[in-house]
Amino acid sequence: MHAFLETERLVLRPFTHADADHLLALDNDPDVMRFINGGKPTSRETIETQTLPRLLHDYPCLGTHGYWATEEKATGTFLGWFEFRPLDDHSAAVVELGYRLNQAAWGKGYATEGSRALISKGFTDLGVERVTANTMAVNIGSRRVMEKAGLRFLRHFTGDWPEAIEGSEHGEVEYELTRTDWGQHR
Repeated sequence: MHAFLETERLVLRPFTHADADHLLALDNDPDVMRFINGGKPTSRETIETQTLPRLLHDYPCLGTHGYWATEEKATGTFLGWFEFRPLDDHSAAVVELGYRLNQAAWGKGYATEGSRALISKGFTDLGVERVTANTMAVNIGSRRVMEKAGLRFLRHFTGDWPEAIEGSEHGEVEYELTRTDWGQHR
């Protein structure tokens, strides 16, 4: 399959329907989903009718998807995914960066490596002007990845959680990186 982006250790490629089992395993790990839905299980039906259509969506302004299945280059092992999705289907000016990796991939620098590569591609090839990323304020691991990838803390805010999960009472944080700031600190 054609890779969207390769780094030293990662291959980011488009999702296919064949990834349903990988996504089911990823989204059913309570530790992976702790800051997403409190660790609740996800059904195969949800993966097939909600998750996969979102991950397969094309963004006309980019001419491609906004979510990328991620594999370890050396082994082809599925590690999770990265998001680099325009906030507006018709403008690549502002994109949201995100990532969800399985536990075996944690602590190895993969999230930072993939994030940096996507940011570079966005600013050099895709016409991106600003990268934004959000997480729960208590998600220290994700916040650290954002910082290592070059994003800076922008604000603390309280989101509207349809169902409160542990830590949501502390609110959320937003980080950002502009093309100008990225160019000055490369």
